[in-house]
Amino acid sequence: MTVSDENRHSLGSRVYHRLEDAILSGTYPIGASLTELGLCSDLGVSRTPVRDALARLEQEGLVRLIPNKGAVVLGIGSSDLVDIYRMRMRLEGLAASMAADTRTEKDLETLRDIVELSEFYVARGDAHRLRDLDSDFHEAVYLAGGSRMLSSTLSALHRKIGAYRALSLTDPGRVPDSVREHREIFDAIERKDASAADCLAARHVESALNNLLRLLPPRKTS
Repeated sequence: MTVSDENRHSLGSRVYHRLEDAILSGTYPIGASLTELGLCSDLGVSRTPVRDALARLEQEGLVRLIPNKGAVVLGIGSSDLVDIYRMRMRLEGLAASMAADTRTEKDLETLRDIVELSEFYVARGDAHRLRDLDSDFHEAVYLAGGSRMLSSTLSALHRKIGAYRALSLTDPGRVPDSVREHREIFDAIERKDASAADCLAARHVESALNNLLRLLPPRKTS
């Protein structure tokens, strides 16, 4: 690969991530129309990296390309949200059970620190810090499990629903429950109870989904 090819690839990747962030954050809402020329103007780049980014976003299911017109934002709708959380129930359970089997004392120390800090911020009502610690806890569980493939898959799913997870943690009733559930998962991992860790992690994700569905506006029916 030449230097020119590397630069083009790097630029295309940056454009992709900027567009992905804008879609997942709702800056480009579901149903919005995107044109190559408009995106080129907004991002200050040529058409090639924009075209490549849109093609990649279509593969990810985040946009639908319309020949000679541009793209329509599909984003992550409520049905996608339910699918992703159902996937997470199985995979988060697997990650927690693997962590219970393979965790080291260093892993436990990291998880314990996150849980105790979360409990501290619950008492202070600091939701902003808790959103960061929520992600830290899940990442620490993945690392303790030792599977790069599982960690990568779950991190990608987390990224797709980042805005929804942030919404869930704005609910004052959900935040202490979430931290309590993290404590229970940690306790199971600490005592090497893989079965309990699996069940508790899956139940944690299910509770988060149920809370989100309660917060979201009802789906329109025809």
